[in-house]
Amino acid sequence: MRRLFTALLPVLALLLVTPATAGAALPRHVLVGYLHASFANGSGYVRMQDVPDEWDIINLAFAEPTSVTSGDLRFSLCPATECPNVESEAEFTQAIRAKQAQGKKVLISIGGQNGQVQLSTAAARDKFVSSVAAIIDRYGLDGLDIDFEGHSLSLNAGDRTLANPTTPVIVNLIAALKSLKARYGDAFVLTMAPETFFVQLGYQFYGRGVHGGADPRAAAYLPVIHALRDSLTLLHVQDYNSGPIMGLDNQYHTMGVADFHTAMTDMVLSGFPIEGNPANPFPPLRQDQVAFGLPANTYAGNGFTPVAEVHKSLDCLMKAQNCGAYRPRGVYPELRGLMSWSINWDKFSGQEFSKAHRAKLPR
Repeated sequence: MRRLFTALLPVLALLLVTPATAGAALPRHVLVGYLHASFANGSGYVRMQDVPDEWDIINLAFAEPTSVTSGDLRFSLCPATECPNVESEAEFTQAIRAKQAQGKKVLISIGGQNGQVQLSTAAARDKFVSSVAAIIDRYGLDGLDIDFEGHSLSLNAGDRTLANPTTPVIVNLIAALKSLKARYGDAFVLTMAPETFFVQLGYQFYGRGVHGGADPRAAAYLPVIHALRDSLTLLHVQDYNSGPIMGLDNQYHTMGVADFHTAMTDMVLSGFPIEGNPANPFPPLRQDQVAFGLPANTYAGNGFTPVAEVHKSLDCLMKAQNCGAYRPRGVYPELRGLMSWSINWDKFSGQEFSKAHRAKLPR
């Protein structure tokens, strides 16, 4: 996720609250948005109480580690020096309760563009679990969003088996997420927001690749997604800030147009052979587990897609209508929805994203 600047966050007094319980089930189709809660940028600060009703899942951006390898995650509201209109922590927590009462889910998102997290040791894994749980409990949140970017995840040389990863940062993340799921139970909402480089690139490269010369980060999210697929609420790949990616038609697709979203989404809904090897497949996710991510406007990230192009892709994926050159392997009427970076940028643009796509994807 893109941020224009961040600053050191002051330590605020903790407000202990009871964790949220299971609310109403998610709607058939959802809009997921990131709320710039801990930092300021050119879009302006949006108070929790002012998040528009169109959004069903609100991801608080971001909890970040005290160091790359500590596993110790911290979250605080944006300092008043950066965000003059920031609410108090008590008001923030009260507004979360009000959103939850309306059926919204509020999650803590971990990582982002600046928050590199490498759980390379058992100690970091355990600290990750305890510190994330402390944030969830502090605000009574519904779950967790994993937005690892940059160098958080990679595959060691020789780590080639999807179902049995051996790289410590992968193994420890999987164990940590399973621990949090067990701690909070069925009500726990778990979402992931990887970039295309960490998922769909796996059709061509997995870690260092067959010949050992590829980027070790290539498709490094795949074993995490695979291990958590029974617990995963929603995967919403970032279909932006991406280079061209090869689809299942063996053609390269470029962001910003309908075919890119259709091809990228089809890959996780139909599954694909890792590195083209049918003996090593990434199995498909359920339709209700999949959305795709978009910038809310041209300021929010590279690869902005006009509303009409997004709707073409939705028609093609969900109805087999209005398709372009790419034809998906299946029809997916239960595709869950869309994610956006971000709620703030959407509001900055007069809510073009949330209003237009909410109308297209009614609850």
